Amino acid sequence: MRRRSPTTPPSYHMDKGTGKNQHSRLCYLAMLAAFFWLSLLYFHFFILGGNSGDDSAQLDIVSARSQQTLVSRPMTTSNPTVNIPREPKISRNTNSIFTPPNNGQPKPPIGPSDNLSRETKNSDNSDSKAEPEISDRTDPKPQVLHQTETSHVSDSKAQPTVGAQPIKTTAPSTTDIRHEQESFPFMRALRTTENKSDPCGGRYIYVHDLPPRFNEDMLKECKSLSLWTNMCKFTTNAGLGPPLENVEGVFSNTGWYATNQFAVDVIFGNRMKQYECLTKDSSLAAAIFVPFYAGFDIARYLWGYNISTRDSASRDLLDWLMNRPEWKIMGGKDHFLVAGRITWDFRRISDEESDWGNKLLFLPAARNMSMLVVESSPWHANDFGIPYPTYFHPAKDSEVFLWQDRMRNLERKWLFSFAGAPRPGNVKSIRGQIIDQCKDSKVGKLLECDFGESKCHSPSSIMQMFQSSLFCLQPQGDSYTRRSAFDSMLAGCIPVFFHPGSAYTQYTWHLPKNYSKYSVFIPEDDIRKKNVSIEQRLGQIPPEQVKKMREEVINLIPSLVYADPRSKLETLQDAFDVSVQGVINKVTKLRREIIEHRVDENFIEELSWKYALLEEGQYIGVHEWDPFFSKPKGGNADSEGSAAELAKNSWKNEQRQQVKKR
Repeated sequence: MRRRSPTTPPSYHMDKGTGKNQHSRLCYLAMLAAFFWLSLLYFHFFILGGNSGDDSAQLDIVSARSQQTLVSRPMTTSNPTVNIPREPKISRNTNSIFTPPNNGQPKPPIGPSDNLSRETKNSDNSDSKAEPEISDRTDPKPQVLHQTETSHVSDSKAQPTVGAQPIKTTAPSTTDIRHEQESFPFMRALRTTENKSDPCGGRYIYVHDLPPRFNEDMLKECKSLSLWTNMCKFTTNAGLGPPLENVEGVFSNTGWYATNQFAVDVIFGNRMKQYECLTKDSSLAAAIFVPFYAGFDIARYLWGYNISTRDSASRDLLDWLMNRPEWKIMGGKDHFLVAGRITWDFRRISDEESDWGNKLLFLPAARNMSMLVVESSPWHANDFGIPYPTYFHPAKDSEVFLWQDRMRNLERKWLFSFAGAPRPGNVKSIRGQIIDQCKDSKVGKLLECDFGESKCHSPSSIMQMFQSSLFCLQPQGDSYTRRSAFDSMLAGCIPVFFHPGSAYTQYTWHLPKNYSKYSVFIPEDDIRKKNVSIEQRLGQIPPEQVKKMREEVINLIPSLVYADPRSKLETLQDAFDVSVQGVINKVTKLRREIIEHRVDENFIEELSWKYALLEEGQYIGVHEWDPFFSKPKGGNADSEGSAAELAKNSWKNEQRQQVKKR
């Protein structure tokens, strides 16, 4: 056999042997391709075309099943679904929220510093989150969260079932949610916070233009505003009263006035006229102010008038407001007014002619509004404490700074002092024991107010004593609170309180929640039972701590005084500014909760005082101050009836004071 040459390429022989078959192979492939395309066209036009209706129905069913399946796992498409609680219920009161614990632990709360831009950001980010699969479980009892929390409350209702297979429901799309949000009439006001170039964003206030009978006409009849006091001189200078002469050098040269302690109505109203973010467009308003002089109104009729007369202006005001379009936006929940009196003057419990005050704060429409009073109720949620007016009303920041520096450098020779009179008719009062301890102490100073010509009615005498004291004793007055507490802090004197209702549960917008930073608390029972020597208790506080506490008090001065309504402080926030911001925060929080379908069914109004004290992440529970506010009355417990009786006594004491002045 002849060997094949090793240099001959194999391909040469292959090409030579297959040359005739190559053409037939190409023809075969061409025929096969033509047959494929003809078959495809036949299937499309004759098979699919003749059964398009049936196949569409089948495809729809497949699509629906796929959509149900997608609900239970993360979505990455451009149109995701998010969870919205079903059957939303808006609570009348929104001072707190309730959130079921998640696996035994509550969701992390959002602090009070969160603003609307953060809320909007969270809403937008929810587009990328899938709705959690709805499970059938029983939650433990809801917990009460901090009143300023805004964490999301999820819906955990059991899903409907058919047979043994659960039906997964599809939540509304992001577009539906945004459309629903657009339907809220206050959305425009909320969006103003997003405009960073607008210094008034989220701070606009709309003021109702009330008929003059609700405010200005009362000032024209100023002689009738009090049975024993001619209020005409106290309504001058925009409500500040006549200027005080600085004869003894106790005051500054400017900014001091003989201000009546119940003049906040007109001071606040005039101060509002200078507010930098007023608007005539109520749709932009963060809150709506009602310039009704509620305190002056009730002061006219407390003695010798029937309940119909006492309630008349309040009922007429509410009728007027409820017919306004602004009221219908939130049913009055964004409205607020100011009354320069204690809350008990507006909380008549019954319709007995002998009962005290009017029913303003118990009228259904008024319960939706926020009322700022110099003393609020610990058991109700529609009133908020604001400071009593002092004698100091600065017109410029510099006046405040000069006063603060002066208070820092004073030499204080008295360890403690007290200005007041005993209350022999009140068996719960500890004033008698306090007066006795002041008299028995060589480091205590007493300014008695119930014997002869009293210096207690002299602003100069009062401020001079406070300026020379390290600590100022502030027991309950005729009710929980007294103006003297603010006069003493204005003098840089550290207040000593004996009841939490005298300050700690009252002025939560204006005073630190950590009361030990600026004050001393001695329970009333310790004084009644003579368990504590005030001199010994205060003398045990180290000098360095006293210095820190006094500095804290002095730093609080700007937020405790009302600036001159005819001017505006440049950078400092006064008591008016703090109060308005407190209302705005409350209304803004409520609006966010409405948008998010918050449920607040378990709010206990009788424990209102506790909610304002909660820090972030805290819950309602047993509190050391429960004995001071427990109801029904008994032991140390207080009640609305006893507080109202004390309010009546305050007017009797005012009568005695005016008689002495004469």
